[in-house]
Amino acid sequence: MITSRSILIAAALAGAASVALGAFGAHALRTTLDEQALATWRTAIDYAFWHALALLGTAALARDGVTRALATATIAFVAGIVLFSGSLCALALGAPRAVGIITPFGGVAFIVGWLALAYQGWRRR
Repeated sequence: MITSRSILIAAALAGAASVALGAFGAHALRTTLDEQALATWRTAIDYAFWHALALLGTAALARDGVTRALATATIAFVAGIVLFSGSLCALALGAPRAVGIITPFGGVAFIVGWLALAYQGWRRR
C-alpha cells in the first residue's frame, strides 16, 4: 500500500542514490568513460534527481491522503527512474545498444507521473 511515508522514503532513497551515483560518475568514471558516455551518465543522474524531487513533492501532497492520482504519480516516477535513468547508466557503462529500447518507456513513465500530478491539481478544489 502506498502511503505518504512510503513516498517520502522513495524520494529520499532516490535522492541519495542520485547524489552517490553522480559523485561516482564525477570521480570514478571520469577517467574511464569517454565524453559521450559521461554525458549520458549525467543525463541519467539529472533525471533521477529531478524526479526524486518530484517524489518529495508528491509525498507532501499525500499528507492529506494518497489519492489514485498520487499513487499513479509515485509508481510512474519510480518506474521512470529505474527504466530511464537505469538504462542510460547501463548504456554509459557499455551495455549493448539494445538496452536503449528500455529508455523511452522510462520517459513515458515520467510523463505519466507529471500528468497524474496535473490531474491531482485539476481535481483538487
